[in-house]
Amino acid sequence: PPSRPGGLTEGPRKMGAAAAASAGAGAASRDLPAADCSMCGNNVRLHSHDVRYGSGSGQQSVTGVSAADDGNSYWRRGTPVRCGQAIRLTHLGTGRNLHSHRFTSPLSGNQEVSAFGEAGEGDYLDDWTVVCSGTYWVRDDEVRFQHTSTDVFLSVTGEQYGRPIHGQKEVHGMASSSQNNYWKVMEGIFMQPSEAFQTEQYHAEL
Repeated sequence: PPSRPGGLTEGPRKMGAAAAASAGAGAASRDLPAADCSMCGNNVRLHSHDVRYGSGSGQQSVTGVSAADDGNSYWRRGTPVRCGQAIRLTHLGTGRNLHSHRFTSPLSGNQEVSAFGEAGEGDYLDDWTVVCSGTYWVRDDEVRFQHTSTDVFLSVTGEQYGRPIHGQKEVHGMASSSQNNYWKVMEGIFMQPSEAFQTEQYHAEL
């Protein structure tokens, strides 16, 4: 496909199910994250779509959007998730996994973050470690995602694309932890902790 301003190329659009990924707002504050949900960091939602980078890897781009009702901002991650556990986040709309590698991102010059694979199947560069306090990642927690192979943190610092995705923010990997790499789940179906989970939490606090 032809290259577009901002280092992006536009591929065929995929219409499909709204996406998903982890926990958010709902019932009790210790609810476990949902299997499918949207996540917000630095006031934007983690988003993907069938628009590819025109530089670097040429893979499907990952961006940040401000719209609360965006159907392409949902991710799936599986349940439940322990702090320190390596996970994969799968974009529900395209079936590709959140991915990073040692390509340079087009706007900030940090490490590129893309979406890779098919139907949730990818490779080891799709693995991210959940950095949080406590035993499990629970609702209302701010967490970081650290790429297991390159150690960068999933981040948004405000760089903004032009066409064809005008106004969307660059999502990239940063080498150091900061306020720019905190993420929080915004919507999803929130699960009450199971009896086993509550027992484990009790023993962990003794």
